[in-house]
Order: sequence, then C-alpha cells, then structure tokens
Amino acid sequence: MSSHIAAVHFTSPLGEMTLYGTEYALTRLSFSKQPLPDTPPFPLLSKGKQHIFEYLNGQRLSLHLPLAPEGTPFQQRVWKALLAIPYGETRSYKDIATIIGNPRAARAVGMANNKNPLPILIPCHRVIGASGKLTGYAGSLQIKHMLLMLESKSQHSLTTSP
Repeated sequence: MSSHIAAVHFTSPLGEMTLYGTEYALTRLSFSKQPLPDTPPFPLLSKGKQHIFEYLNGQRLSLHLPLAPEGTPFQQRVWKALLAIPYGETRSYKDIATIIGNPRAARAVGMANNKNPLPILIPCHRVIGASGKLTGYAGSLQIKHMLLMLESKSQHSLTTSP
C-alpha cells in the first residue's frame, strides 16, 4: 500500500483549491493554491477533482470517495457524524455533540470542524449555530453560505421537479 502523498491544484467556482491524497484515499483539501509534492497525481485525485466540480455545479448530491483524514479519535468521530448529514440539511454543533454521545461538547465539535482537513468532502459546512446562524468556516463564511445555498437550491429543484 502506497503512503506517498500526491496533489492536484485546480481553480473551482469557489476559487483556488489543492486536493491531496494517496493512491487509495483523499487526505486533504485546501482552499488555496499550495505547492505540489514531487509525486505524480494518482487517478483518485482526478476523480476527486471531477466529483468536486460536479458537486459545485449542482450535478452531484453525494461525494462517496475513499477518505483518510488525519485527526484525533474525537475529531474522527465528529467527522464521521458530519458524513451522515444528508445533502441539503444542517445540524447544530450541539446536535453533532449529542450524536457522538457527548452532548456538552458543542465547542469541541466546533474545534473539530475547524480542523477538518477535507472540507466539502466531509461536509462541515452543514453545521450551524443553535440559533440557525452561520458560524465559523475555515474556507470563509461566504463560501459556507454559498455551499448551503447551492444545496438548498439543488434540493429545492429536486423536490419540485415533475
């Protein structure tokens, strides 16, 4: 099993992005142009890039790709819970804390969201404040708002189509 990290840089509708991964799993997505490792990109990176473009264009409602984010056991539990949030829906930080069995850990859930190395692919943008307000997003609140609007619009068109 290869542990070499490769990357691909691309310009998306949200701006510059760099996607990292091994031959077997995606490991990180950056909202900026980053230096690329010397390792040539693996086919999975091209597939990941294609899925991200399809998602951002409203053509893909799920991003089922092999992921291997590095994080603490707590972060891993939070990220796994985020993957279960359906497209077009949101949850509060407290909801996620309750789902992972630690209802008082809403702030820790927020910190785990902030450390999510695979935004969009692990949909931390679907987590909002208990009041319904948008709070923190590593990519920017503007990008978080755009992603939620994309999903809301796509979800609406799916439910109103004949």
